[in-house]
Amino acid sequence: MAISYIADHSLDADTPELDRPRIVPLEQRLNALRAGVLGANDGIVSTAAVLVGVAGATVSTGPVLTAGLAAAIGGAVSMALGEYVSVSSQRDSERALIERERRALEKDPAREQRGLARLYEQRGISADTAHRVAEELSAHDPLAAQVRERHGIDQDDVASPWHAAIASFVSFAIGAVLPMLAILLPGSGLRVPVTFAATLAALALTGAIAAWIGGGSRSRAAVRVVVGGALALGATYAVGALLGTTGLL
Repeated sequence: MAISYIADHSLDADTPELDRPRIVPLEQRLNALRAGVLGANDGIVSTAAVLVGVAGATVSTGPVLTAGLAAAIGGAVSMALGEYVSVSSQRDSERALIERERRALEKDPAREQRGLARLYEQRGISADTAHRVAEELSAHDPLAAQVRERHGIDQDDVASPWHAAIASFVSFAIGAVLPMLAILLPGSGLRVPVTFAATLAALALTGAIAAWIGGGSRSRAAVRVVVGGALALGATYAVGALLGTTGLL
């Protein structure tokens, strides 16, 4: 781990190991892709659950379509709002940490450099190398070095709440399209089974993709989301069927 940190800054051009390119941008792209897949997964299962529940109560297309649109739009807006609030809080925290480190550097830069060297020593780097690393990083960009190594923050890449909100809205809305089509295109007698099948197949796919991105077991992840989705669909269909047969709807 320590070598990868040094490599990120290219401290010594004569040492091949230290010229390796940073891998952070790839990790960030994978995290964004995984978040998009999970957002689509939420759009699939939550919209499908509402649609199946209403379809269990009535065979009329109007109520099913209305409920599906309400679930899709409301869910997408809710996801976007939740992401905006969450990432805004994260951004505020990151900015506060950056400002705190800036003030500490203005007050006593030598002390901060010594603290950075101790941090490298704790990671297993020898004292001489740790002090050399801290000195060269501080000479280049002391604030960037402090916030990156102490807090894992890139001051030039603070999270954007608007990007997160838009991505969540779009991914949820895309996921909601599948159950909407699955329940509206077939005849009334096939709506529920087709929606069940399409939703569970899509959940298996998104679960496997998310696991593949994260390096986990694709089959285990697929089984988990399929079982959870089946339980959600079964529960909402049972509720809708019960309300429909009792005349409450």
